[in-house]
Parts: sequence; structure tokens; C-alpha cells
Amino acid sequence: MRSFYRFLLYRLMGWSTDVTVALPQKYIIALAPHTSNWDFLMGQLYSRAEGFRCGFMMKKDWFFWPLGPLFRRMGGIPVVRSRHTSLTDQVAQQARQSETFSLCITPEGTRKAVSEWKRGFYYIALKADLPILLFGLDYGQKRIVCTKSIRPTGDADAQMAEIKEYFRHFQGKHPEGFRVES
Repeated sequence: MRSFYRFLLYRLMGWSTDVTVALPQKYIIALAPHTSNWDFLMGQLYSRAEGFRCGFMMKKDWFFWPLGPLFRRMGGIPVVRSRHTSLTDQVAQQARQSETFSLCITPEGTRKAVSEWKRGFYYIALKADLPILLFGLDYGQKRIVCTKSIRPTGDADAQMAEIKEYFRHFQGKHPEGFRVES
């Protein structure tokens, strides 16, 4: 199946990659820009083409039947955004206890342009001592890029500014839905 996904993504759809960061045993992927539901499909297609699986967090509203069981089987974690729970603590604990762990999160937390990005991915990585791999989807150039990873230090403001700066030049599927403010 991997060769089918590679054919579909690289040959048929014409995408390329610039990925220079190796996947460690445990990691968080910060994926941006997130302006379309296509981003999820592109991420799934890329991971299958490259032969790895990665969990993901998604709004609980998407976990209805028949999609709910499918998303859970694919590694989906439903998130209730209105409830402020210790989800970061729970996920970090799961990461610490697992031999391997991978989770993809979109820092914007929505497909609309927002000035403040969510920091849950950062705090999960900090609490579990995981690197954050910065993956960009550039629809303008049809490229999937990961040339930087960050190890959280606890200085969330400075590192979030660094993360935003990395993503500044990527073009989302709907460019008007992506904004980077320092």
C-alpha cells in the first residue's frame, strides 16, 4: 500500500518534500498552516507514503458515527475545546509511559485565521520531554517541509514566537485563513 500512497501523493498530485529532520522514537508534530480539511487528508497521505503512523487531535464534533470509530482507529483523540481539562497532562503521561509516541497537532486549533495559537502541543512536549517537529504544508509550492525541530525549554513565549516565524512563509490551501502575528 505504501507504494500506492507514494504514487498518489508524489506522482499523481505532484507534491514533493523537503524533510531533513529524522523521526525519533517519541515526538510531537506541529503542523501548519491549517486552513482546510484537506490538511488532515494530506497529513494522512504523507504519513502512509513515508511509512509511519502518527496520532492526531481533532474537535470532538467530528467523532460521530461512522467517522468516530474510524478516526479512533487511525489514532484520533477527540478534544472538547470548551472544557478546560488536564488533557495535556494525560497525553504527556501517556507519552512518558510509551516506548514510542507520535502526535500531530495544528497549533492554530482551527481552520480560520487566529492571532493567538494554542499551546497545548508545546506543553505536552515540555511535560513529556519530547521534541516538536515543525511540519509545514505549502500548497503554493506543493511541498511538505520539516527542516526544524524544537526542544521545549519552558520559555513558551519566546519559543512560540520562533515557531510562528518558521511557519510565516508557508501558504495554506486557503491563504486568507492563515495569519502569523508575533
